[in-house]
Amino acid sequence: MSTAAVRGRWGLSAAQGDAACAALCFLAEPPRGGSAAGGRAWRRPLARGAGPANGPGGIAPSRFLLWAVTGAGKTEMIFPLLGAILEKQGRVLVATPRRDVVLELAPRLAKAFPETRIVTLYGGSSERWQAGELTLATTHQLMRFYQAFDLVIIDELDAFPYHNDPMLAFAARHACKADGKFVYLSATPPRPLQREAARGTLAHARVPVRFHGHPLPVPRRITLKSIEQCLRQPMLLRRLNDALRQSLERDAQVFLFVSRIRHIDPLVAILRRIFTGYCVEGTSSEDPLRAAKVTRFRQRDIRLLVTTTILERGVTVPRSDVYIADADSGLFDEASLVQMAGRAGRSSEDPAGRVVFASPQWTLSQKRAVRQITGMNRIARKNGYLKDS
Repeated sequence: MSTAAVRGRWGLSAAQGDAACAALCFLAEPPRGGSAAGGRAWRRPLARGAGPANGPGGIAPSRFLLWAVTGAGKTEMIFPLLGAILEKQGRVLVATPRRDVVLELAPRLAKAFPETRIVTLYGGSSERWQAGELTLATTHQLMRFYQAFDLVIIDELDAFPYHNDPMLAFAARHACKADGKFVYLSATPPRPLQREAARGTLAHARVPVRFHGHPLPVPRRITLKSIEQCLRQPMLLRRLNDALRQSLERDAQVFLFVSRIRHIDPLVAILRRIFTGYCVEGTSSEDPLRAAKVTRFRQRDIRLLVTTTILERGVTVPRSDVYIADADSGLFDEASLVQMAGRAGRSSEDPAGRVVFASPQWTLSQKRAVRQITGMNRIARKNGYLKDS
């Protein structure tokens, strides 16, 4: 099927269509030898007692990386892949880190594939003993299967719980048939996979642009003392406060990410005194009202939300600006910084949202995050995907 036909059938953008077609070509390739099961950094955790390959003759599942920026529409891009396998009476597994994502994806897949038996699996699911052509599951459910699927799609492989968990990586490998195929989805793939892609040893496609066709917002830097110091001397927050005020006055919703839960309440108290005309709240993994606050933030009742990386993924709020305090913290790696930055500029009405890294130091992780974002913009412009190109 041509790129134009794929785009027309599934309603994809040019960038999405090109990536989907590259993945379809990968699915059409014959099974490869055991060396295709993974690069060295990804085989090592799987090798304990497993041998070099899944099946006879050294056959092991081949891998493909779909590297799509935040907000690129990864879900829509996998529809052609699911269709290609299902049309051949094959079985597909889509694994994603969170239960809420499973529940959100299930009706979308049911609408796209109305004649397909879809099973959803997560902790407490009523369908856990049922079989289907298309299985949608949380990553822990991978351990239920052995060589059951022709295609295994791992969404957000860089996120908890899949990332750095050899047991789940082992389970994922053995859920796939020996001659099956793996597709990894990520906006921030782990560096070993990035290196494999750069060397050409991992089949991959990049989607360097969001659906609206505008460049990704590039983070800028504000030199700021650590939040720990700023809480003791609130005057030190002045540069950050000035920038926050600009965002609020331009009518943006503001994410303010911090590295420590203990910083949230005292920082919220300071910001409430400064921004008296705006609703300021804080939330974290320990907050029982987190879901309600996120809803209020989406509804613009809350204008400035101080939070941790608990909201770095899966939250889309139109017209958002992002500020990351203590951006030099060791808790914020390149992937976290890119994901947090990815909350800004997601809507077509406000595609150039602001992203600010506020810290006393300019770290390698921050430099790599900026390099990754500017690199995607460069690729998008080169390929003619940007509306301003």
